[in-house]
Amino acid sequence: MILVDANFLFYAIHPEGPEHRACRKLLEQWSGGETPWYTTWSIVYEFLRITTHPRVLERPWPLEKAIGFVRTLTTSGGLRVLEHTEEHLEVLTDCERSHPGLRGSILHDLHIAVMMREHGIRRIVTRDRHFHAFDFVEVVDPLKLARSKG
Repeated sequence: MILVDANFLFYAIHPEGPEHRACRKLLEQWSGGETPWYTTWSIVYEFLRITTHPRVLERPWPLEKAIGFVRTLTTSGGLRVLEHTEEHLEVLTDCERSHPGLRGSILHDLHIAVMMREHGIRRIVTRDRHFHAFDFVEVVDPLKLARSKG
């Protein structure tokens, strides 16, 4: 089971980026497959923020287009969006105790890592190095993954 981060989704839709070809190839493979793959709502909102931001893209997407992309993935592509479970606070507390000193920007990544732990997902496809802080998460670089499958 894998979870995809916002930067992977962004690279897959941004043809000018050097990561585009590899990420787009993986996205098309997973979208056409039978095996579910995962993300979180916070990642979806981060993707919406990135794709609609005028400082990120020369021609930012309208919000309607970005939401439509997410809708297409979730309705026809096998992508599942994780929800919090009743154990969320307990898992968060356990992570806080086992990873002391977390604060600031990494808390967004902590939220994603906690969601992954709740649902038994160990692998995240991302280029975000902050996820290496969590010993229960295996960080998979999409560029290396695409090369190994190509």
